[in-house]
Amino acid sequence: MPPQQELRPHEPRHQEPRPAEPRTAEPRAAEPRAAEPRTAEPRAAEPRSAEPRPGGALPGEPRAGEPRTGPGPQEQPAEQSQEQPQDASPDASREPSQDAAPPPPRPQGRGADTRALTQVLFGQLKNLEPGTSEHFRVRGALIEANLPLVRYAAARFRSRNEPMEDVVQVGTIGLINAIDRFDPERGVQFPTFAMPTVVGEIKRYFRDNVRTVHVPRRLHELWVQVNAATEDLTTLHGRTPTTPEIAERLRISEDEVLSCIEAGRSYHATSLEAAQEGDGMPGLLDRLGYEDPELAGVEHRDLVRHLLVQLPEREQRILLLRYYNNLTQSQISAELGVSQMHVSRLLARSFARLRSANRIEA
Repeated sequence: MPPQQELRPHEPRHQEPRPAEPRTAEPRAAEPRAAEPRTAEPRAAEPRSAEPRPGGALPGEPRAGEPRTGPGPQEQPAEQSQEQPQDASPDASREPSQDAAPPPPRPQGRGADTRALTQVLFGQLKNLEPGTSEHFRVRGALIEANLPLVRYAAARFRSRNEPMEDVVQVGTIGLINAIDRFDPERGVQFPTFAMPTVVGEIKRYFRDNVRTVHVPRRLHELWVQVNAATEDLTTLHGRTPTTPEIAERLRISEDEVLSCIEAGRSYHATSLEAAQEGDGMPGLLDRLGYEDPELAGVEHRDLVRHLLVQLPEREQRILLLRYYNNLTQSQISAELGVSQMHVSRLLARSFARLRSANRIEA
């Protein structure tokens, strides 16, 4: 080939200008180095980034006319000042909560401490004379130490719709009775001994003082007002007031007064085992379902009377003399003027007729 053709592709390469603009137009901001934490450090030479550099910008510095991709040194402290309260606020909120509400002790340890304290207090109470101030102090400490036992027992009756404070107060009475009767030398733990007494006292309270039928709240409130009005009118007139007088006093209808009186009866239930007042009779439970032995005899007499009318008159008389007047066959034979053998045959025939009639009736 001629030499001129070999130099042709080489000449345009020397004539092409190599401007720096295409290189400066490359999106250098997309490089991961632009997002490095180095941008958060204040740079003393940062203002030079605004001057156009002929050979391009240094790595990490924005070029002329290029948008800034990261916060500047003047903006960074503001962001740090905004982030610091956010980071510090959880720590500040956590520290007071830890100081104000320390973690509670384990239940097993608390129960063991209570049992140990109870044993020590009972040992002291045994050596003190009842009625002294020291005896009352130790006894009060025992009550305070075992109040969680009462609350635990009272929680079992939470569904009775009664104020829990009242139930705990009643259970505390049972706790005091258990403390007075407890003997540490018997080898029984005090909670085991006291729990039946506390629960029994609470059950007795519900049995004697709490209504057995649910009463609406409005009727309950009116019942209290009706009782108060009844007492006032009784004192005023010297007699039991009538229903219209109570209704006029409370400005309600007579039906509401009667409903309140009926609802008030549900507060006290009559025990089936309680003896009846005044008559000396046994309780209702002893009289309910009482089996009278005479009832079976009445049924048998009715059946026999129905069958006897089907027999001849002579046989009816023989049966009456034998089983109602308790006469012997000899006496019946003398009464009727027949032989004893004939009386025996008549009795046998009468029994056969009665059995046959009974089968037919059945």
